[in-house]
Amino acid sequence: MSDDSRPSPPAGPYTARTAAVIPAAGRGVRLGPGAPKALRVLGGTPMLIHAVRAMAASRAVSLVVVVAPPDGAAEVKSLLDAHALPERTDFLVVPGGQSRQESVKLGLDALPPGHDIVLVHDAARPLVPVDTVDAVIEAVRDGAPAVVPALPLADTVKQVEPAGTPGEPEPVVATPERALLRAVQTPQGFDRATLVRAHETATGEVTDDAGMVEQLGLTVVAVPGHEEAFKITRPLDLVLAEAVLARRRLNDGY
Repeated sequence: MSDDSRPSPPAGPYTARTAAVIPAAGRGVRLGPGAPKALRVLGGTPMLIHAVRAMAASRAVSLVVVVAPPDGAAEVKSLLDAHALPERTDFLVVPGGQSRQESVKLGLDALPPGHDIVLVHDAARPLVPVDTVDAVIEAVRDGAPAVVPALPLADTVKQVEPAGTPGEPEPVVATPERALLRAVQTPQGFDRATLVRAHETATGEVTDDAGMVEQLGLTVVAVPGHEEAFKITRPLDLVLAEAVLARRRLNDGY
């Protein structure tokens, strides 16, 4: 279904305005040398554009803030200007920082008043379906301070004692119960005031924004994620993403 043919959501649940922050300042070294990960081409289009369109596909999202590499904001703005994006969504590009956490904070600082719900989405997850985006937003609207899309694990997970030398055997110390574990994706959704407070008070190293909210002692809830919201990190992920795009074009004319 094309963006123009998607039905408008009911007025009641969609009263609060939603903004999406996409940190895209990373280099993506695991994909090898070349352009920053977010600017790698997928199906003839930069991954960042796919990610921006994925957020803008939700009629609840009225603003998308792209956090560019510190010296690349002009390039990213030109990139957005060169691609067709939904006219009903506003777009803003700001320079990022040296870490993902710093870049998200800079994106938050750039949000104008009136956006009470904030999504934080990885540019490296360009194929997240709009239904997943909407499910995260709806859970925040229903009162959750923080929401993550998540999938059950297919593999057994082992906790190990890290080896002193990379590549050496590592002793297994525990086998967590797989049924209690989830692989977390993005976009992660937040009550804006909660996310701002989390960024102002976070301590130590955190791997996602929901982890900062956990440090506040607040409840983070999970909603069903989607297999196509996988993170493109290695060259093989690009191959899978191209296959997903090819199937979408065949089935939906995407």
